[in-house]
Amino acid sequence: MTAKIIDGKGLAAKLRSDLGVNVSEFQASSGVQPHLAAVLVGEDPASAVYVRNKQRACEKTGINSTLHRLSKETTQDELLELITSLNNNASVNGILVQLPLPAHIDETTVLDAVAPLKDVDCFHPENVGLMVQGRPRYLPCTPAGCQRLIAEAGVETSGAHAVIVGRSEIVGKPMAMMLVQKGDVANATITVAHSRTKDLTEITRQADILIAAIGRPEMITAEMIKPGACVIDVGINRVGDKLVGDVAYEAALEVAGAITPVPGGVGPMTIAMLLENTLTAAKLQAQK
Repeated sequence: MTAKIIDGKGLAAKLRSDLGVNVSEFQASSGVQPHLAAVLVGEDPASAVYVRNKQRACEKTGINSTLHRLSKETTQDELLELITSLNNNASVNGILVQLPLPAHIDETTVLDAVAPLKDVDCFHPENVGLMVQGRPRYLPCTPAGCQRLIAEAGVETSGAHAVIVGRSEIVGKPMAMMLVQKGDVANATITVAHSRTKDLTEITRQADILIAAIGRPEMITAEMIKPGACVIDVGINRVGDKLVGDVAYEAALEVAGAITPVPGGVGPMTIAMLLENTLTAAKLQAQK
């Protein structure tokens, strides 16, 4: 058996095309061009690539994008001052603070400073709380992208056992909350595994849907996958001169029923969800 490859790149392109139409219609009716402001602190090469990809995607969908580049010596107070300025700028609809931040800056303090209506990454506790209660203002971008990919694969989530390997605030925890909700592409039974989990292979082999978000290259081997399972690989790790996921992809192809590649799987969908959230933010702010 060879797994179906879930084409995140192709699905993201379709979503961006549809979004471009929606952005154009919103701008025509409201006179407002959605605007995403990105903040990049320091010289991290991967972060610079991510931000550049997000800016290009904005351009393709008609969303205005501005980048605020700050040196790695920027103080926390200086960064908070910029965020306050963006919060107060009526032309800015979404604020993206690219992570990770330099070690001397407290990420939680900075992310909490972003106005909830402009928090298009869904990191602010107000937005996280709404999401947990099943009435989200925005959905966190990477988990939302994963959810769309599961739907694209035609996988039934209702009653399925979904195992998430990783418990981060960005992917693992919100992914669990989204899949356990009542609704479409949800109603799953959830297990969250992590670095302290005992007998990890025994748990992952129970998964109808296995989501790998542990940040360790090719940690999930073929032996850890239930035959026919849907495997969503969130990881992106540089090993030598190539990018690999958290799943040993070539071997997993022979076991899984469906699987996302790296690159070309979750990454493009994360950006597409960010753009959707930015349009939603512009619409919400236009109503005030």
